[in-house]
Amino acid sequence: MIKKEVFTLQGADGKPIFGDSTYDDKSTNLDTIIFIHGFKGFKDWGAHHLTTAFFAENGYRYVKFNLSHSGVKKEQLNDVTDMEDFASNTFSKELIDVDTVITYVFDTYPSTSIQLIGHSRGGGLAIIQAAKDKRISKLVTWSSISDFSSLWKKEQEEEWKRTGKIYVENARTKEKMPLNSTLLDDFNQHKESFNIIDAAKRINIPWLILHGDEDVNVNFSVAQELARRQLTAQIQKIEGANHVFGASHPYMDPQLPAHLADVVKKTLDFLLKPHLLIGQP
Repeated sequence: MIKKEVFTLQGADGKPIFGDSTYDDKSTNLDTIIFIHGFKGFKDWGAHHLTTAFFAENGYRYVKFNLSHSGVKKEQLNDVTDMEDFASNTFSKELIDVDTVITYVFDTYPSTSIQLIGHSRGGGLAIIQAAKDKRISKLVTWSSISDFSSLWKKEQEEEWKRTGKIYVENARTKEKMPLNSTLLDDFNQHKESFNIIDAAKRINIPWLILHGDEDVNVNFSVAQELARRQLTAQIQKIEGANHVFGASHPYMDPQLPAHLADVVKKTLDFLLKPHLLIGQP
């Protein structure tokens, strides 16, 4: 039977991290997948529930969570509604949250092997974390970015500094979502440690890069650049796929969209395959 357990952790600035762990209670010695959502995303966006079920049915514990400043409230887990929290987010806060969840999994299930999956901006976070965290055994990135500053336009920075705020549009709701200049300040203060390309060079665990060749949000060339920086990584093109692999929010179909079904199957094949660590004969 597939079971789902919910948890709440204390994240950055004392804000809550809402998460859930889904698994087949008949499985033993479960390995754990931790999924990191992207910008303007959240753990219950789109078809994430179907992705969760897929991995649970295939013998994994699947953990997904909302970053503490995702703007998603406990009372309304299916949308971003807390614009104050959303606006005050920073990359430092997100990395604190990622480490907090990994520590929770590592301490709660000490015999588990931890695999990290990150989508879009979550992919960038996953790369940075995996480059320094020995608790991670395998890394998979879906439509990952290679530079946090690609999330805004360079010409916006002057206004951002002057007014203390810029707005990004939610493509689905058309709502203008605020970002405080503390995000830019945090990025500028930690450029070296937030360098995703540099972190990619230091990945020394098995890494699978999956990316659609019709992704208009993050071009496929970004995946190629990441793969060039870490030649041991495997890169696979999802032909015809967009940034979210055919999913949408809300997603009402009982079956995964075709491109996302391909992504999770390729991910599962990668995770199940034995890999030598880099440097081993």
